[in-house]
Amino acid sequence: MLDGEEKSIIDRAIGGDTLAFGLLYDKYHGQIYRFVYLKVSHREEAEDITHHVFLNAWQHIAGYKHRGFPFSSLLYQIARNKVIDHYRTKKSTIDIEGLHEADIPRHESSLEDAVHFQFQVATVKEALKQLKQDYQDIIIMRYIEELSPSEVARILKKPETTVRVLQHRAIKQLKALLNKDA
Repeated sequence: MLDGEEKSIIDRAIGGDTLAFGLLYDKYHGQIYRFVYLKVSHREEAEDITHHVFLNAWQHIAGYKHRGFPFSSLLYQIARNKVIDHYRTKKSTIDIEGLHEADIPRHESSLEDAVHFQFQVATVKEALKQLKQDYQDIIIMRYIEELSPSEVARILKKPETTVRVLQHRAIKQLKALLNKDA
């Protein structure tokens, strides 16, 4: 839900306060960049797309309406559309090579554990690339970005029940892919 402080910052940004928008940028830049990077796998492209997401948000902030969701919901919608546009113009398939082992918390205590961990990350990335677009988006938003089902539903412009069903199917398909390779 939208807290009072964020609502106040958004209201100031809607009024044209660039410093207020800068606070929103600082708060959400990392997670939007990570989402885009996981989709495009190239640092420069992710930086460029993320820049366009925030530019688009700033250009259209005057029309923003509070609906009880964090401002990030709007940013994820824009980011998802920008990534789709990116691949439409590029005419290639989505690659999820961007998830680096350094981005995931480690708990291994030996070299053997570290090697096993890297193998697992590579296996999951490969399986994730085989999922259809909606499934990839839902898994990334729910389990990497830790968004709620209602936030994901808003971003994807789908009913929350549909998102829950798609999430279930995505996990089921991902498990099947991982078990196939095991």
